[in-house]
Amino acid sequence: MIKTFDVIVIATLACAWHSPCVFSGTDLTRENEGDRHVVHYEDFGAQGDGKTDDIAAIAKAHAFANQHGVHVKANDDATYYIGGQNNTVIIQTDTDFGAAKFIIDDTNVEKRYAHIFEIRSMLEPVNLQGVTALKRGQRRIEASLPQNCFIHVTDSSVKQFIRRGLNQNSGKSQTEVFAVNKNGYIDANTPIAWDFDQISDLSAYPMDAAPLTITGGRFTTIANQAESKYTYYSRGIAIRRSNVVVDGLEHRIIGEKDHGAPYAGFINIGNCANVKIQNTILSGHKTYRTIGSAGKPVSMGSYDIHVNRGLNVTFENCSQFNDIKDRKYWGIMASNYSKNLRLEHCSLSRFDAHMGVANATIRNSTLGHMGINAIGSGTFLVENTTVYGKTFINLRSDYGSTWQGDIIIRDCVFVPAGGRAVNASLIGGRNDGQHNFGYTCYMPERIVIDTLHIDDSRHPKKYDGPTIFADFNPRVSKTGTEEKHPYIKTREVILKNVTTASGEPLRTSKNPVLFKDVHVKNR
Repeated sequence: MIKTFDVIVIATLACAWHSPCVFSGTDLTRENEGDRHVVHYEDFGAQGDGKTDDIAAIAKAHAFANQHGVHVKANDDATYYIGGQNNTVIIQTDTDFGAAKFIIDDTNVEKRYAHIFEIRSMLEPVNLQGVTALKRGQRRIEASLPQNCFIHVTDSSVKQFIRRGLNQNSGKSQTEVFAVNKNGYIDANTPIAWDFDQISDLSAYPMDAAPLTITGGRFTTIANQAESKYTYYSRGIAIRRSNVVVDGLEHRIIGEKDHGAPYAGFINIGNCANVKIQNTILSGHKTYRTIGSAGKPVSMGSYDIHVNRGLNVTFENCSQFNDIKDRKYWGIMASNYSKNLRLEHCSLSRFDAHMGVANATIRNSTLGHMGINAIGSGTFLVENTTVYGKTFINLRSDYGSTWQGDIIIRDCVFVPAGGRAVNASLIGGRNDGQHNFGYTCYMPERIVIDTLHIDDSRHPKKYDGPTIFADFNPRVSKTGTEEKHPYIKTREVILKNVTTASGEPLRTSKNPVLFKDVHVKNR
């Protein structure tokens, strides 16, 4: 199928990559010509001219590579146009996108939630029989497996993450993910966090021992022009295989207007473990508004990174094309039901864990206007990192502001609200004890802050200095208020070498009654 581009769009794309794009028929010079271990899209009819829809040829090339166990390499000089056909490309062998350009046109698609590429294991899921219940902290499941497996389990009779606020809902089925070896022993780094008295679904996905590597690629999405409502688009790269490395990819967005539907992640990671995204540049999406489930206007989350049921997922040396402090763009990341998420040497507008993360690490990084947002459990370590969010860490109030474990902040800088005049708080959240989220909610049991500079040089006129905690429950002031669903408070805060640009001291909270039993130690 031939697709004729508007001249303005072609010019925009050429400028976006700072190099001329190939938009006319050209003889292509292929590397490794005759190499039986590499196939090229052109071998299967791809034109690479930026006008012809090459998705069918790309799919055929990968199907052949998957069947014969050979690698795929794109032509560095090509521009592959991908239109709106519903034709997901399955990748099961190493792929080098190189310097090739890929134009993904979302202005008229057949299936908005169909990924362009899906990285999929050749190993078939395992049918587990006899596992009827699970217990928190259980060390082994009674199962014999062919190799290490990623396990996903649900109990539809129990509802958790019963969301509060403008996007309120009635909760999600209790969900757990963890890794086991072939003898059924559970990886100590991915322990079971919930009791499952019954199991509605249990899936076991064998984890590939050898890595699959995706390198390069300059992707440009022409944004959809759909109505601004929660009809998410997923037209990117889905990772559904364990042990994957994505290295050197770039993704830009053009054509965003005053309306559009949100995106569920150009890189969409799910039901897998041990994934690393490195040396990659992505893009924040423009923020659109719609009417939420509470019947009121709400801003829609739109993401270039989405992790849903992932174990041991790392982003290293990743950044974004747009300004991480530009509030026109939604925070770039979202995640759910994951364990051991890491950012290393990243510059992104947001870190986020919606429906829980067990253990998270952010090191040597910079977080922009949406900062750090999370709920979950275990240890949350933030080290040698600068945060420009409204709070240093925001414990999401729509899910109960819960963190069952420790928060450690070490050698960091906090610029409240990106330097705007605000009353600064390190730990933000809200829970008045009146809502059932489907689980007991906790403030961090212990918070350790070792060497933190708070740049609160710009602040309101009436400013008494930053606080450790925001006012989590304004209902509690001079007297106590009964909590229908008790919110377990922090036990201990340890402070060392905390400085402020304003010269004002760090206080516990502007609501001292709520935090009267918190033991604050200065070292």
